Amino acid sequence: MSLFDVKNQMEALVRELKQHNYNYYVLAMPSISDYDFDQKLKQLEALEKANPQFLDPNSPTQKVGGEITKNFRTIVHKWPMMSLGNTYNEQDLIDFDQRIRKAIGDDFEYVCELKFDGLSMSLTYQNGKLLRAVTRGDGTKGDEVTANVKTIRSIPTQVSGNQMPTEFDIRGEVFMHKAAFERLNEERLENGEATYANPRNFASGTVKMQDSAEVAKRPLDCFLYFFYSDKNPFKTHWESLQAVKSWGFKISDESRLCNNIQNVLDFIAEWDQKRFKLSYDIDGIVIKVNSYAQQQELGFTAKSPRWAISYKFKAQEVETILEKVSYQVGRTGAVTPVANLKPVLLAGTTVKRATLHNANEIERLDLHENDTVLVEKGGEIIPKIIKVNLAKRLPFAQKIAYINRCPECGTELIREEGEAVHYCPNDEECPPQIVGRMQHFISRKAMNIEGIGAETVEAFFQKGLLRHISDIYDLKNHQNQLKALDRFGEKSIVNLLEGVEKSKNMPFERVLFGLGIRYVGATVAKKLAQHFKNIDRLLKANFEELIAADEIGERIAQSILDYFADDKHIQEINKLKAAGLTFEIEEKEVVLASEKLSGQTFIISGVFENFSRDELKDMIEANGGKILSGISAKLNYLVAGDNMGPSKLEKANKMQIPIISDQDLLALISN
Repeated sequence: MSLFDVKNQMEALVRELKQHNYNYYVLAMPSISDYDFDQKLKQLEALEKANPQFLDPNSPTQKVGGEITKNFRTIVHKWPMMSLGNTYNEQDLIDFDQRIRKAIGDDFEYVCELKFDGLSMSLTYQNGKLLRAVTRGDGTKGDEVTANVKTIRSIPTQVSGNQMPTEFDIRGEVFMHKAAFERLNEERLENGEATYANPRNFASGTVKMQDSAEVAKRPLDCFLYFFYSDKNPFKTHWESLQAVKSWGFKISDESRLCNNIQNVLDFIAEWDQKRFKLSYDIDGIVIKVNSYAQQQELGFTAKSPRWAISYKFKAQEVETILEKVSYQVGRTGAVTPVANLKPVLLAGTTVKRATLHNANEIERLDLHENDTVLVEKGGEIIPKIIKVNLAKRLPFAQKIAYINRCPECGTELIREEGEAVHYCPNDEECPPQIVGRMQHFISRKAMNIEGIGAETVEAFFQKGLLRHISDIYDLKNHQNQLKALDRFGEKSIVNLLEGVEKSKNMPFERVLFGLGIRYVGATVAKKLAQHFKNIDRLLKANFEELIAADEIGERIAQSILDYFADDKHIQEINKLKAAGLTFEIEEKEVVLASEKLSGQTFIISGVFENFSRDELKDMIEANGGKILSGISAKLNYLVAGDNMGPSKLEKANKMQIPIISDQDLLALISN
């Protein structure tokens, strides 16, 4: 046989085996026996081994893996992988429906989909070939796991079909079927290895393994459920699902197009019963507005789309005994009660503790010693007690009273008016607060100091090396004491000091978040940094100036004022300044294309044929204009496209605000 014939035969086998894979994994309609498939696969493997110059990187034989990935690259998502708002009751869905109607009118549809309990994945295809696979990560960036994902047989490495853009992303959920999970867990048990708690954890652990050949041995599956492209050829989500299925992607057949909220509620009720018959786990239903134009009009909050919501099924419940209530002190001094339970199996894990939140919760439940309690594990990571079985309460059982002194330092607790939580005010002497503050400062979302972890902070505090955040930047002067510590060698010391030095380059917003001011989370810290620009302006700000900043409410403003009113905190900031930390934002000089829109304000609404809304926004700002967040008397122009929300249009007309098109905007800039 000539090389030309060999090449043709290999290409024919690749095409045939890909079709069989598609029939089996996507259509669930196998067209060949497993034995015959394996024989053809072995034939192709032999040809590829003898003729490696003709090996197709996307050949079905490559599903066996073999690539070693020691470090996973971090990839920024082109389209953020946002989380969905969750609800557990029908009234929230009805309220959601009313909000949609108020924004876009009554002419819309929903798509209902099963909410798979797996690992979210983003796949990027270029010219029909799988370019990369990236985990959700923190929503803005994730780990590239392409080599491992290529071993999943239901994920095609190459697709083709009508209307397919040159490049697109498709999102989905990688999961493991229950039977496979049980079989693999039994194997681990026989090998003396720790078992996984549930299929989701097993799937997640598998995707992050270093050896793709090992990944290939574990039968992962994947459903795809959302399509993204700069040039989206589809008008609706439903249309895109049907198209990508024809291209070769595995789409759940259980999704349904619904005309109204009652259809949605019927779908939920149906699957609340049927879910137990599935071969995989689902924990709810996802509801999405069907039209892409209407999705764009509805927009997003900071965390989730306004056009989608997740309905979670009622959590599993189990009875057990409350053995005692203990108390934990957090870095802000908040004292949290914890129920210690007689161990019980719930939702695949052994539960020993449950959160009680605060004194109000203990009172609401009317907890007594050794009560029989009903424990639930739903949307909460930590299980919670939902009620007491009064019929099983022991005679003469003592009512549980919330403590009045700190369990760590003995200081009398305080409870501020309007607050549900008790606090220990002894922030300078209470050990958990001191340690917790420093652990927060070095954490990944704050200063991300490599070479020092939570346990190291605890150990250094016990040895007297750390008491304040600023002490971290003085560790270089205590190297002899560091060398004397157990399990802390020279290399560890070098890594720690390098990490401390490197953290001085962290931006102002991360330093501000790291200070641990109550109610100032990462997002609030970023807003404060952007508004006040540096620590000195923030220190001088009064209450009115603080609440004038974006997203800063009265409670946050008062907490900031209280924090900076303490001289000890000012001294600490001055020490961190002296150590070289960043306490101002680096403002980039904006070079304008022109000032033709200077002093003019705009809102962009609807869908445009020639531009995305981001492109129009950039165009306005590049020419000196400003984008507003809502329609008000300060607005000069509403730039309107197709499918604009009726309420926004009505308000603009009522206030006699000029409504212009994208072409009118271009004319304003060019004139």
